[in-house]
Amino acid sequence: MTPDTPPSALFLSPEAPYPLEGGGALRSASLLHYLGRRYRVDAILFREYGAKDPAAAMPGGLVDRALVLDLPCHSRRPLARLARTASRLARGVPPLPDRFSGFESQIRGFLSDRRYEVAVIEHFWCANYYDQVSPNSRHAVLDMHNIESVLMARRAQAAGFPASAVFRRFERASAALERRWLPRFSSILAASERDAELIRASNGVGRVLVYPNALPHIPAPGNAPGHAIAFSGNLEYDPNRDAVLHFHRRIWPALKERWPGLVWRLIGKNPAAVSHLVKSDPRIEVTGPPADPVKALASAQAVIAPLRIGSGTRVKILEAWAAARPIVSTSVGAEGLPARDGVNILLADQPAAFAQAVSGLLESEELRLRIGRAGRESYEREFTWESAWARLDVTGF
Repeated sequence: MTPDTPPSALFLSPEAPYPLEGGGALRSASLLHYLGRRYRVDAILFREYGAKDPAAAMPGGLVDRALVLDLPCHSRRPLARLARTASRLARGVPPLPDRFSGFESQIRGFLSDRRYEVAVIEHFWCANYYDQVSPNSRHAVLDMHNIESVLMARRAQAAGFPASAVFRRFERASAALERRWLPRFSSILAASERDAELIRASNGVGRVLVYPNALPHIPAPGNAPGHAIAFSGNLEYDPNRDAVLHFHRRIWPALKERWPGLVWRLIGKNPAAVSHLVKSDPRIEVTGPPADPVKALASAQAVIAPLRIGSGTRVKILEAWAAARPIVSTSVGAEGLPARDGVNILLADQPAAFAQAVSGLLESEELRLRIGRAGRESYEREFTWESAWARLDVTGF
């Protein structure tokens, strides 16, 4: 390497950063662009069966060399899902670490002649590839989008039996894997200070850095909102699907009766995961993934995040803030963010209180504008890619 040649970095991600759809992709893309500004980057990416080439979707020049690993086809039929769950329960292996396992030899071959200053592994699901990555890297970094054991615990709390017992088993298995793998990495990236504290306390990990979820800089949208509320996210993701079902059963009926013209929009990829559950209601619109999620949220009067399950921080709240739209969230939904009830967000955990908070926004344009502006200020101050990158400029990996 000549003095003018930048050092090399490795980026391994089970979730493709591009297209920029969903919170996981946005977080991964922000780190990939940070690396691309300072290093020559090689990437290892996974592709679902039948999906497009994830390397081809990335901006030109961002990655020097890429390995795409093809995942085996997994049927989504109920019996096939049940069989996979039973196998994982018997082996004590959580679903996603199991899904992305088994590619050690391909990764080892790809890395055989390369040396890296830093290797970043996205998601805890791929922490086991530390053994293949670390011999070729000076620093190995794990980016924890969520704390998987916490996520499983909350799924157990929200589910009824027997699903709750399944999630408890996966919670224990996730915690065991966290204890095994996290202490091995040079650094752990956490999405919030709360997550960082939990990681330090429960796993004896040395260096834990807060790297917040963030969005590229987005000009404030100016479109006039219609009489609608909106929920955004990957609608197949279990916490989002649970939030949709909870809102539909416990909160939407009261709002629907009080506001006869109100529309509820479900915005995001994998709409088939919820569309069959709400198709009988003509006032619920399932729109699919928008070209511009922030613009889509800006077309509603208010945004909702009725989440009962979560870890990390929710990009859907950042998108609402970027759209300058007021958002009503549960405490779990807003966890880890500088969310100030009545200032840049409204917080409500019980269904009746949640419905009343939404109604309060629909009743008052002044309240909508005030909270929307405060949210936009929060986004511009702390949650652009540039502001997230500045943290790493100070701390390094």
